Amino acid sequence: MTIRRQLLGMAAMLIAAPAFAQAPAPTAAPAPVPGWAVGRPAGSTLAPHAPRLTVTPLDQVPVSSLRLPPGFQAEVFAHGMPGVRAIAEGPNGTLFAGTRGIGRVYAITRNPDGTTRTRIFAQGLTQPSGLVMIGNSLYIFAVNRVLRYDNVEANLDSPPAPVDLTAAFALPTEQEHGGNHHWKFATLGPDGRIYTNVGVNCNVCDTDRDKFALLVSFNPDGSDRRIEARGVRNSVGMAHHPVTRELWATNHGRDWVGNDNPQDSLLRVRRAGEDFGFPYCLGNWADPEYNRGRTCSEFSQPAALLGPHTAVLGMRFYTGTMFPEQYRNQIFIARRGSWNRERLSGYDVVVAKLDAQGNVTGVEEFLTGLRDDANQRFADRPAEVHVLRDGSLLVSGEQMGAIYRITYRR
Repeated sequence: MTIRRQLLGMAAMLIAAPAFAQAPAPTAAPAPVPGWAVGRPAGSTLAPHAPRLTVTPLDQVPVSSLRLPPGFQAEVFAHGMPGVRAIAEGPNGTLFAGTRGIGRVYAITRNPDGTTRTRIFAQGLTQPSGLVMIGNSLYIFAVNRVLRYDNVEANLDSPPAPVDLTAAFALPTEQEHGGNHHWKFATLGPDGRIYTNVGVNCNVCDTDRDKFALLVSFNPDGSDRRIEARGVRNSVGMAHHPVTRELWATNHGRDWVGNDNPQDSLLRVRRAGEDFGFPYCLGNWADPEYNRGRTCSEFSQPAALLGPHTAVLGMRFYTGTMFPEQYRNQIFIARRGSWNRERLSGYDVVVAKLDAQGNVTGVEEFLTGLRDDANQRFADRPAEVHVLRDGSLLVSGEQMGAIYRITYRR
C-alpha cells in the first residue's frame, strides 16, 4: 500500500468517526472549609469574632464600662498587649501573659511608682497560651511545643535560649488536631505535676479517647503522662481546690446544635481517669448525632452548667484576704463570650459558689458591663483570672489587650 493510499484511508476513518467531545474546562477546587465551620448549617452566617491584634490606646480600654458588686473597684493594671490571655506569676512578682492569635508571651513588672512596664518576652510562637511557673522557670505550651525558660526574672530583657521539652511531652501536633482545639492551658498541681488539656481534634466526632478530649498531667520533665479525665471536649482553664486538692476545669460544649444546647460546663474531677462523656453526652444532654445509644448516667456529671456557648476559659479559686469572706475558696470564671449563637452570651466573669462539701450551690454574676444586649455588641472578652498576692483579682481582656485589676474597699 502506498503512502498516498494510507493517508486517504486514515482521513476517511476520521470523517466517519463520531466527533470527539471537547473536554470540559477544569473547575477550581472548592475552598477548604475551616475547622470551626465544619457542620455549620446551610444559610448560617455565624462566624467567630476575630480579636483585635493591635495595641489599644489606654483611653479606649473600656474600664468605665465594668460593673461590679458594691465595694469593688476596677482599674487598668496593664495594657498594650494584643491578644492577652493566660497569666502566670514569678516568685519575684513578674507576671507572664500568653496569647493565642498573636504568638507572643509578655512580661509585666511593676515600677516603683506603682505603674507597670510591659515587655515582649517571647514571640514567633504558635498559640503560646499555656504558661506555668515552677520556681524561676517559665514553661510555655505552644500547641505541642513545650519550652522551658530558666532564671527568667533575672533575664527579662535578654531571655535565655529555652530548653526544648517537646519530644518529652509528646503532645499531639497541630496537624493531628486538624486546626481544632490545639491551644493549651497549663497549671502546676499541689503534687508538683504540670496539668494541661488536649482538646478534641474536631467539632464533634468519634476520636481516639486516649489521645484527644483529655485532661492530662506530667512530671515537669515531661515523663509519666497520666490521664486525669476523659471525655472533656475542650478545657482552657483548670485549678486545684486549695483545701481538697481536687482538680476542677472549665469545658466548652460543641457547636451547631442550636442556640441553647449544649451548655459550657464546670467539671470537678474526683478520681484520675474520670469520664465526662464527650462526644456522647454532656451531663444529662445526649448528643443528637453522636450519642450512639449511650446512657448519660454512666458518665460523670458536671459540677455546674455555665450557659450555652459562653466560651468559659480561665478559672481560679479565690485564696486572698482582700475580698469579703464569702468569696474565700470560691471559683472566679472568665466567660470569653459567644460566637456560635444568634444572641451574645458571656463576656463577663462569674463566681461559682461552693458549700462546705465542695458542691456548687449557684453561679453568680461578678464582672459585667462588657456585653451590650440592646445592640448585640461587646467591648472586651475576659479570658483569664489571676489572684495577686495582695488579694486583688486580675482579669485579662483579650479583645483590648489589657489586664484589669479588681480591688475591694470596706
